[in-house]
Amino acid sequence: MLDFSLDYFLADKEGADLSDTLIAEACQTLRANREEYLVQVGNESIISKLVEAASLWLSPDYELRKMALAASPEETGFPREVLASGLDACFSEWTQENFFGLLSQEFGDATRLQSFGSLSSHSLAMVHGPQLIAHVAPGNLPAPIFQSIAFGLLLRSAQFVKCASGKSLLPRLFGHSLHYVEPGLASSLEIAEWDGGNETLEGELFRKADCIVATGSDETVGAVRNRLPLGKRFVGYGHRVSLGYVEQLANEVMGTQTIISRAADDVVAWNQHGCLSPHVIYVEEFGNLKPERFAEMLSEELAARSETLPRGELSTKEAGAIANMRRFYKIRSANNVGAILWESEDTTEWTVVQEDEKQFQNSPLNRFIFVKPIEHLDELMHILEQYRENISTVGIAASEAKLREFALKLGTWGVPRVCPLGKMQRPPLAWRHDGRPPLADFIRWTDLETI
Repeated sequence: MLDFSLDYFLADKEGADLSDTLIAEACQTLRANREEYLVQVGNESIISKLVEAASLWLSPDYELRKMALAASPEETGFPREVLASGLDACFSEWTQENFFGLLSQEFGDATRLQSFGSLSSHSLAMVHGPQLIAHVAPGNLPAPIFQSIAFGLLLRSAQFVKCASGKSLLPRLFGHSLHYVEPGLASSLEIAEWDGGNETLEGELFRKADCIVATGSDETVGAVRNRLPLGKRFVGYGHRVSLGYVEQLANEVMGTQTIISRAADDVVAWNQHGCLSPHVIYVEEFGNLKPERFAEMLSEELAARSETLPRGELSTKEAGAIANMRRFYKIRSANNVGAILWESEDTTEWTVVQEDEKQFQNSPLNRFIFVKPIEHLDELMHILEQYRENISTVGIAASEAKLREFALKLGTWGVPRVCPLGKMQRPPLAWRHDGRPPLADFIRWTDLETI
């Protein structure tokens, strides 16, 4: 257990006796603190402090980062090397340019968060964020909740972050970094943890909040939605799946080793956890780089990555899922029925399965990747028809012209995000999660007509 001496949030107080009364009082305090500080400051001040916090987290010598990396994987979900890489990918996006770009993207004029901005010669408009946002935080990745907190601060919203039991370490370390750079920001933030489904605590939190955000499984998101009082604004992000695609001439444009390296980047990042990680990489079968050769080279790259960026230990359940899937494909491979398996020796560290069956398949994750042949993009969309509503990201290896062509087809078909292979788990700060606006889902507008 990490020695955690900081004491500011409810989650810092081990064994705290949480009650609906305590939750109600915390929400009241958050609203008051928001009025005293957050609504009084400008965009420049908030953004500069967020950028300052990010720069601290990017420093190897930052104490809170070192505490995060020293924590056990049971607390953070990831071994040291994987967590460090993920933190760097997340906070490197936190620049003044990117934050101001986000505000301009969402509202046209960033100053509309502070005052009325002109729409036409006789019309102005202003946007308002919720006074209090309640977050039901995901238990798998820390980056989404870091970003959600930052976005809430941009909207001048007080925030109560509810974490699953045992999963609050990284959010509260981030909260303490905000307290260090500007106590006023942290005064509008509360972080607590308890087992999901506690109707007494969650019922009070949902009643007090103006907007509830839930991220997790479809079951979790649906359960939260069904319990909300009428009129509450709700933003939910359920389960999604992602995949890679290698165009037949990609290796001639990009180089084979570059493609392999980028594919490994996506498989290794956050150990395939999260909706942006690929389950399957489809390789066009009539190119020079054949699916079987692609899979063999990818297995070699994953073996090399395990030396510099080890995956870490798994739970018995996770390891068992990989072992069971491996056994199935070993039998298929031994009987020459269209499947070949490459695996790490004596461990479940990584697994690559090249299979002739083209149907999309869910991976057991933790660096287990399927490689499948495909004739062309239209065939892929036909195969994916039953998953159309559940696709998050397609990472593509192709020339820029082909990338644009494929993105037009996939976007029209229903895919919300298309990116180069190797960038699947590194979305830009302003990306539209599930095709929805990152800030505009939360706000309300006030129009001012001058004539």
